[in-house]
Amino acid sequence: MNATATLYPRRFRPGFWTAVFVLLFLAFCAVTVIRYTKGLGAVTHLSDRFPWGLWIGFDLLCGVGLAAGAFTLTAVVHLFNLKRFEPIVRPTILTGFLGYSFVIVALLFDLGQPWRIWHAIVYWNPHSVMFEVAWCVMLYTTVLAVEFSPVVFEYFGFHAPARIIHRLITPLVIIGVLLSTLHQSSLGSLYLIVPSKLHPLWYSPMLPLHFYISAIGAGIGMVVLESYLSKRAFHRHLEMDLLEPLARGMVVCLGIYGLMRLQAIHRNHALGSIFNFSYEGQMFLIEFTLGVILPVVLMSFRRLRSDPDWLVGGAFLAVLGFVMNRLNVSITGMEAASGTRYIPSVMEIIVSVGLVATGMAVFAFAVRTFNIFPGGPVSQTLEQEEGA
Repeated sequence: MNATATLYPRRFRPGFWTAVFVLLFLAFCAVTVIRYTKGLGAVTHLSDRFPWGLWIGFDLLCGVGLAAGAFTLTAVVHLFNLKRFEPIVRPTILTGFLGYSFVIVALLFDLGQPWRIWHAIVYWNPHSVMFEVAWCVMLYTTVLAVEFSPVVFEYFGFHAPARIIHRLITPLVIIGVLLSTLHQSSLGSLYLIVPSKLHPLWYSPMLPLHFYISAIGAGIGMVVLESYLSKRAFHRHLEMDLLEPLARGMVVCLGIYGLMRLQAIHRNHALGSIFNFSYEGQMFLIEFTLGVILPVVLMSFRRLRSDPDWLVGGAFLAVLGFVMNRLNVSITGMEAASGTRYIPSVMEIIVSVGLVATGMAVFAFAVRTFNIFPGGPVSQTLEQEEGA
């Protein structure tokens, strides 16, 4: 099969979800034009009293955290030499690379002067947490691109550079793990400077460690969800022999994270505010129940972990709880001190949903085109099955 035929696989047929994506993309483009011609005030409900909203809480904090499966899986395979997980490394790296790429795009929407995003490269401020996050995100996105590059090189027949990357994969993974550890935790450090503004249910001097451990747990959950969605979209089997052990690791991470959260709340003397039926208390209970208690309880039973439906359900709850935690830290926990109630505008939601939809579309294109899963491109595999 030649390159042109593979780039435009005959298997693809527009359907309902294609139409939904096209509509979302058109709305996304329209909001983009308004944002860059009329400014943030025309498309967001942000203000001087509440300057960080959905685009930071969801697009940035969640986008970076849910991509943590990339450094976790690459470390498991290449540093701990657990080669049996290698079949799911490439799709996980692709997911991580797309996650970080769209985080950068989201930042271009949120920054008041996005044309100055390159300033962190030239104007150094090593005392700033934002500076460290900016550099780590840029460098780790580069590392993910290099780790994924052998897939592209193999597609175009450039086997020599692909072999070079394979020889360098161990130091690349080490660099990636270091960078991920730094910026996953530093995203929590951003909120250490607001102890009087962030609600005690979420504030803790240990926020960097909370962010790091929860990202590993949710990143593993995202690996399970990505495998399940690939199964549904591309008629693949679910690698239960690989995902079930990952679920055990997710239980350990979420269990440790949950205990640390409860200890921090106890130290803040905020246990009473969980059950006083306040808005913050209710949001915490929903977040902690969905993201910690239910996944840990369900995935602690091998019989449930070994069932695909329960496994995917537990992973979904872990990811949903993680998303709620980041939104609670960035929005719910900050609202009382700001004296305002922030509700994202429709156009803010369109941008966030549009970025997620675009990421899924690019993932589907890459899987149909490149050798992401064992057995070759999905389009080629499907054609071989039809021919058989």
